[in-house]
Amino acid sequence: MSLPILQAAALRSIEADNAAVIPSLMERVGAGAARVAREMLAVVTVAEAGHHPPLIVAGPGNNGGDAFVVARLLKETKHNPHVLFAGDPTLLPGAARRAHAAWLAAGGTCLRNFPATEPGLIIDGLFGIGLTRPINGAYADWIDRMNASGRPVLALDVPSGLNAATGQATGPIVRAHRTATFIALKPGLLTADGPDYCGQITLCDLDLKIDIKDGEQVTPALFQHCLLPRRRNSHKGSYGSVAVIGGASGMTGAALLAGRAALRMGAGRVYLGMLENSLVDHDQPELMLRTPAEAMNAATVIAIGPGLGQSLPAGELLGQALACNLPLVLDADSLNLLTQSPLLLRKATVRPAPTFITPHPAEAARLLACSTAEIQADRLAAALELARRLRVYVALKGCGTIIVAPDARWFINTTGNPGLATAGSGDVLTGMLSALLAQGWPPLEALLGAVHLHGAAANACVAAGLGPVGLTAGELIDPARQILNDWIISIGG
Repeated sequence: MSLPILQAAALRSIEADNAAVIPSLMERVGAGAARVAREMLAVVTVAEAGHHPPLIVAGPGNNGGDAFVVARLLKETKHNPHVLFAGDPTLLPGAARRAHAAWLAAGGTCLRNFPATEPGLIIDGLFGIGLTRPINGAYADWIDRMNASGRPVLALDVPSGLNAATGQATGPIVRAHRTATFIALKPGLLTADGPDYCGQITLCDLDLKIDIKDGEQVTPALFQHCLLPRRRNSHKGSYGSVAVIGGASGMTGAALLAGRAALRMGAGRVYLGMLENSLVDHDQPELMLRTPAEAMNAATVIAIGPGLGQSLPAGELLGQALACNLPLVLDADSLNLLTQSPLLLRKATVRPAPTFITPHPAEAARLLACSTAEIQADRLAAALELARRLRVYVALKGCGTIIVAPDARWFINTTGNPGLATAGSGDVLTGMLSALLAQGWPPLEALLGAVHLHGAAANACVAAGLGPVGLTAGELIDPARQILNDWIISIGG
């Protein structure tokens, strides 16, 4: 199942539409979070639990109200939490004020200073999705103490201090072991700094029917209909021909990686149009080496950029590729060349065939004439702007790759790990995408599938002991092939 991702405006709309539900939204949030808290407390021994009750840190807004509900529900099951709250109860929002009163009525009390006793579990209910400024003062000190405690931490909705919209870390942030998030996923949990702070994410949908959809988390369910077993009565021509254009002097490895990935992901034929003359790839002799023009003429899908360079001949080849009425994958130096030529950039935006770009943040910054820091400050907004300006399919690579279609549908991929931060991994992604396109996958499904598969292969490598430190791009290809075939058997076939 693909889980929904909602931004603040959509979440506020849902909350407004369900303001009168019974039990209330805050009670439902508290019940969902309490279930997760009990799961975490279950690993604490009985003796330890008696001496180290959970500590619930409540903030001055609705997130604090959620925390009071959790405290009351945990008290009902004899967990007897301590609650840390230094705010003025009369200034709490209405629902949070009622939750605070209910906690006191149940016999609970509030501490105003961080307790000296070591808690069995810390529950972070300081700040939620509305916070966009850095935390300072006493609350920053509390966050530092939570992070330094060495105890498991459960964050409510989003770790306090993390920008729920962008995933930016701009000040002190709670480093959670688990995050219980409510109604839907938030972009900041899944991209940029978010995955470093959220730990395991549990979605509590609060039993609400959600008709609004901003984005989605990428799962195989989104491309399941493409995972079809091959017909026995088929041949290499049934699975398309990929042309990889690149491989200038000193950079032939990039094109070879893309070509090998395309071949092992199922393309019927793969032609390498190399700028640097080469007769054969001795490690993958099935690859057919041609001149760039010959390769493009024989292809049903073109990928240009891996090791292309930024020479005058490279620019001319990019112009020829843009003129072909075929699916076109632009990566690496082809993206840099676009930024240097308004004519090439214009050609890219008006192509009738699907066009794909797979920039890393620095390449995206050059395309949008801004800094890499500005791209990373709001990765989703940057990817949406690239798709709008260039009228292309976008995969903005990085932690939580953002995928956007030309019609502004967007997705966040959560497979992958830091092992992908290595030279050539983007070239492998280019080859994977090209192969799925060659086999007839629709444009969006091909991009979703390639990005998800790329990350899943990295995860498989790490699980097998290959990395993340020292994982090489070429090591991704065979695990990706295995995963794709497993998906076809178990999901599609």
